[in-house]
Amino acid sequence: MIDEFAKDNLHGRLRRDREALLWKLDGLSEHDVRRPLTATGTNLLGLVKHVATVEARYFGEVFDRPSPEPLSRWQDYDGNDHWAAEDETRDQIIAFYRRTWERSDATIDELPLDAPGHVPWWPEPDPNTNLFAVMVHVLGETNRHAGHADILREGLDGRTGVRPEYEMDIDEEARAAYRAKIEQAARSAVGSAAPIKA
Repeated sequence: MIDEFAKDNLHGRLRRDREALLWKLDGLSEHDVRRPLTATGTNLLGLVKHVATVEARYFGEVFDRPSPEPLSRWQDYDGNDHWAAEDETRDQIIAFYRRTWERSDATIDELPLDAPGHVPWWPEPDPNTNLFAVMVHVLGETNRHAGHADILREGLDGRTGVRPEYEMDIDEEARAAYRAKIEQAARSAVGSAAPIKA
């Protein structure tokens, strides 16, 4: 009973966070979903591609159910799953992610939580790796990158939130006042002797 509850709960959260990550692309131009938005090149479409690849590996190879789609070998990882090449379309990457969901969901549905797995790219294999541990790991990865996407999207056009129905209208004046309040608190905490960088 508790196993099914845990599995359903984790699976539901994974589904929610998948959708949240994809929602961050809605309404943006091709350039905005692809362009590097941090010093390390992090970009929205690259986050989707990366999370799709992570999920394909963990719910595929780890349980001897490899993806039918070509993935870069984990031994040859060079970061190419963190950005979209010129010949990769947004629709292709989203479709890859959705196909990955279907295969992952089948693995989750068909295996018990204690089904053993093997993660060959971990430096020291964990003998206790099982579906439960992998679900927690992939949920953490998805949630982490959805958070990255949330911040990147806010930087592009101010939109925030987990899902569209939770998004509030953007009140630029209220946001500016709130930000100024936080800035003032930061300046006060540091004191007048410390230089402030804008």
